Amino acid sequence: MNILFVMYDQLRFDYMSCAGHPHLHTPNFDRLAERGVRFTEAYVQSPVCGASRMSFYTGRYASSHGAQWNGFPLRVGEVTLGDHLRKLGVDAWILGKTHMKVDAEGMARLGLSADSVIGARQAECGFDAWARDDGLWGKGPDGFYDQKRSPYNEYLKSKGYDGDNPWADYANASIDVDGSMASGWMFMNADKPANIREEDSETPWLTSETIRFIEAQGKTPWLAHVSFIKPHWPYIVPAPYHDLYGANHVPAAVRHPVEREDPHPVYKAFMSNRIAGAFQQDIVREKVIPAYMGLIKQADDQFGRLLDWLEQTGRLDNTMIVMTSDHGDYLGDHWLGEKDLFHAPSVKVPMIVCDPRPSADATRGTTCDALVEGIDLAATFIEAAGGEVPKHIVEGRSLMPFLRGEAQEEWREVVISEYDYSVTPMRAVLGVSSDDARLFMVYDGRFKLIHAEGGFRPMLFDTKTDPNEFYDLGDDPEQADTITRLYDHLAHWGRRNAQRVTRSDADIDAMRGASARKGILPFLFDGSEVPDELTEFYRGPARQNHLVTEGAPDVDNKNS
Repeated sequence: MNILFVMYDQLRFDYMSCAGHPHLHTPNFDRLAERGVRFTEAYVQSPVCGASRMSFYTGRYASSHGAQWNGFPLRVGEVTLGDHLRKLGVDAWILGKTHMKVDAEGMARLGLSADSVIGARQAECGFDAWARDDGLWGKGPDGFYDQKRSPYNEYLKSKGYDGDNPWADYANASIDVDGSMASGWMFMNADKPANIREEDSETPWLTSETIRFIEAQGKTPWLAHVSFIKPHWPYIVPAPYHDLYGANHVPAAVRHPVEREDPHPVYKAFMSNRIAGAFQQDIVREKVIPAYMGLIKQADDQFGRLLDWLEQTGRLDNTMIVMTSDHGDYLGDHWLGEKDLFHAPSVKVPMIVCDPRPSADATRGTTCDALVEGIDLAATFIEAAGGEVPKHIVEGRSLMPFLRGEAQEEWREVVISEYDYSVTPMRAVLGVSSDDARLFMVYDGRFKLIHAEGGFRPMLFDTKTDPNEFYDLGDDPEQADTITRLYDHLAHWGRRNAQRVTRSDADIDAMRGASARKGILPFLFDGSEVPDELTEFYRGPARQNHLVTEGAPDVDNKNS
């Protein structure tokens, strides 16, 4: 069986028709949900691209793998999904975005060349790269944001788009009435059509690359991580998707004046940044959200194209398909834009898993409301490929029992997410050290606790009585027991044994007492303390006597 692991960047959990969106019709995402299980309570381990993705790729929490923000390298030697799967005879490939930053110092220290197979995999989160493209080819006075080669830019050049950066000049820009470039970086242009043929835009391009990749594969099973940059900003989409939706399709922002009345200092700092300030304006939301919806509609159409091709070529029945996102997008909800904090629009993601095998037939078209973490997918893929999840390394839990409809007597009580904001302007605004610029979310399905390092009080939301997460109960004395209980969960999680990755429990069981069976027998008085078989090599007559030396008295006659 092959595995198609599809990720859309910054796709909200509720922007699909199968999740209840009132205007956005996504028949192909819905089609996958009808063939599999849609997990309705899935959460990422950090609400920012890089850290979230490194958690997906390692099956480990952000504080375990250490790559806690964009541009933080994943250290050399971190065991990845690709490492686990290759041991099971499954190749692992990346198509699209990873937001990976290579640990160049670590590679140099170990003498790993970037153009070697091992070095290349270390530089790509453990994947082999088919069409690696992070999709943010911005260029400013100091050069490009991303220094790597863009295969998408090269593709555009081959199609006749001129310049050194057609990604910015055409795929993510329109044309103003006076003929000048209307960049997608400016929200005012979000309602204009991107100046590119639709079939040449990013999502169709990566879909075509995916089909080309699958066609090229032989008999070796594979996992293909197909990672689309959209609907991540710049919020601009080619025709006909640019005007499918209008201001009448923009939902009212999920926000309340009470959120701005004496807010938690961390929340206040994020509400006061430039991103939030933009999305607090109705005109920005009315420009951006229809474009965001158009990008999702295009993604759904291209996903349908891929499903159709898999079905027509007979591959649908031997391919596990997973669709998810690395985080959501506030879009003005809670007076915020982008991601970063732990309200549902940011930290909760869509997740649909379709296993084509008969063992999953009973759960097709169902939903599951168990508390699920992004790191669970690594464990799921390992089990789906026939392996045993190495629990001393992978901190996620396999979702295969849910796909088979098996009752779970024990499942996690809480989900955890972390956010390191040390490199953001909010750290300076709050006056905290880099070490203290960290947030932790603990959510039990009803109560959501957010702990902020640096001496701040916690935030707390009761999503049963306050499903929109408007009312912060973190300083409510009546919630003291709940806060204590959730802090106990956080403390238990914080004490997890996350770094003993070179020895499994089975290894340790096998090692326990093994030295005695190999003749290491300290602390014995006469040997009766242990079974005779352990001392058999230390008993019996001495074969030689080296205690008698020349000139010394005979031992037998010493008393004569």
